[in-house]
Amino acid sequence: MKRPAQPVALLLALAAIVVPIAANRYEDLVYGYECRTGLCRKVELSEENFSKAISLPVCRLFCDSSIGTLWPKPTGPVRLDTLMRQVDISFIDFNITGIARKEKLWKAAENRWMDMVDAKIPDRKILTRGGYRLTININTPEDAAPAKLTLETDESYSLNIDTDPSGHVVAIIAAANFFGARHGLETLSQLIVYDDIRREVQVTANASITDAPKFKWRGLLLDTSRNYYSVKAIKRTLDGMALVKLNTFHWHITDSHSFPLELRKRPELYKLGAYSPRQVYSQRTVADIVEYGRVRGVRVMPEFDAPAHVGEGWQHKNMTACFNAQPWKDFCVEPPCGQLDPTAEGLYDVLEDIYAEMWELFSPDIFHMGGDEVSTSCWNSSLPIRQWMKDQGWGLETADFMRLWGHFQTEALKRVDIVANGSQTPIILWTSHLTEEPFIDEYLNPERYIIQIWTTGGDPHVKKILERGFKTIVSNYDALYLDCGGAGWVSDGNNWCSPYIGWQKVYDNSMSAIAGDYEHHVLGAEAAIWSEQIDEHTLDNRFWPRASALAERLWSNPAESWKQAESRLLLHRERLVENGLGAEALQPQWCLQNERECPIDAYDAQA
Repeated sequence: MKRPAQPVALLLALAAIVVPIAANRYEDLVYGYECRTGLCRKVELSEENFSKAISLPVCRLFCDSSIGTLWPKPTGPVRLDTLMRQVDISFIDFNITGIARKEKLWKAAENRWMDMVDAKIPDRKILTRGGYRLTININTPEDAAPAKLTLETDESYSLNIDTDPSGHVVAIIAAANFFGARHGLETLSQLIVYDDIRREVQVTANASITDAPKFKWRGLLLDTSRNYYSVKAIKRTLDGMALVKLNTFHWHITDSHSFPLELRKRPELYKLGAYSPRQVYSQRTVADIVEYGRVRGVRVMPEFDAPAHVGEGWQHKNMTACFNAQPWKDFCVEPPCGQLDPTAEGLYDVLEDIYAEMWELFSPDIFHMGGDEVSTSCWNSSLPIRQWMKDQGWGLETADFMRLWGHFQTEALKRVDIVANGSQTPIILWTSHLTEEPFIDEYLNPERYIIQIWTTGGDPHVKKILERGFKTIVSNYDALYLDCGGAGWVSDGNNWCSPYIGWQKVYDNSMSAIAGDYEHHVLGAEAAIWSEQIDEHTLDNRFWPRASALAERLWSNPAESWKQAESRLLLHRERLVENGLGAEALQPQWCLQNERECPIDAYDAQA
């Protein structure tokens, strides 16, 4: 329900003391804002109206919106009173109940939150002194010591902000665990703004929010094999994910192009497979990234893609087929080709060592085994593979090579279970020929496998997967492959999945439209960046703010289309930039400052 336009005077009950005009030099400012008929309208400032002027962030927080500028929009009741208090940033206190307060994790989350507040201030030299104390009380159960994020983790929270008669502002966050409380802190940070008119940090004085995600799996995939990304770039992505409550970083760490992961048991893989000795993710680095993600409420899940998508690093093992075979288009979807030879002696011992070190590094609650784009022509080009199949009494038809694939998956899974101590860790596989009839029934158990859908949202095979009871993760390339749109790199024209996918399509990519009556089998979704034509220098503006559109789809599952979110997203994009992300510009800045004046149909209803 829309709110009536708020009186300017009410919005400006900012503090008990009015800041003198001279101290803020109104003559240096040209514009302020006021709420008119549900829209924030820019007004020229003068000595007469300066004391009643509203900054854009404050205006947008309250004007004609029950959720203000929050992103993603909360799923429960929201109350935001139209009163702001100046915050004395030198008097912000954190109180954490329970044994969890002793955890370093909480201190790291507190420091990050204070850094976000600091990022709102463009220049501390002109910051107005004074304000009120802000106390943040975080309540979790006594036994809720922080643990790792799983599919069973309760990420809900409640946030209540009250102000006592002295002006002291108290924010209370209640959650079942660290991860829910962290989300509450994220929401609280969005209720704190910098008022560039008064040059002070302000917080909503009274508010209450109850919130929980609609989907458990809310992720981004980054391919670090085709092009290497620095640790700084990966951490920046995790920062962005935390801002919008995404919770899974799917690390496609290796592929046929490079093997940049340090493995102590099999050092030849990364020594031969990395682009250079400097472009390797050491075990210490990986541990740092995993913990960095945990502080931000993000699980870092590794993928070891097999049996296809292997090559560099495996040169001397005699365990691959069609490595760098030419012409490559006869053996794989892009160069360099390479697949594991499921019949090679010692292969599964090597895989067990790889899995074991990944378990030590990531302690995954879910593991991704890849499994896409296997080429039967690649295996068929190998004399040893063909001979092994004949020795088993098999033929050399497509069904026989699918049987070979099923054999590989079965044997590889046995090695996963060994290193996971028989814990039956859920396994993710990509959609492929193996997930089609009749092979899906022969080789894959819906109690064990989760299927990640990368084909189109209208792929008829998806329904057949869901009908069999498989849990799914949606990454349909026609809406969630964020590397689409660009020049071809193995030919002229555009790349294979062009055109560029706008944030609007990402936002409207409904899980119910894809899964129909089986939406309850959908764990969530991931947006992907495959890095053939992207590296760390272009990463941010490919992910952001389109990944934010996905975040709201998965957290809130809004019934409305992208249009209701557009003006909020413009401000949210400014928040991403404020926190160090090179997010793509969506519109001219004029559109941000002149709400609802840019959409082509903005005035159609009034005609």
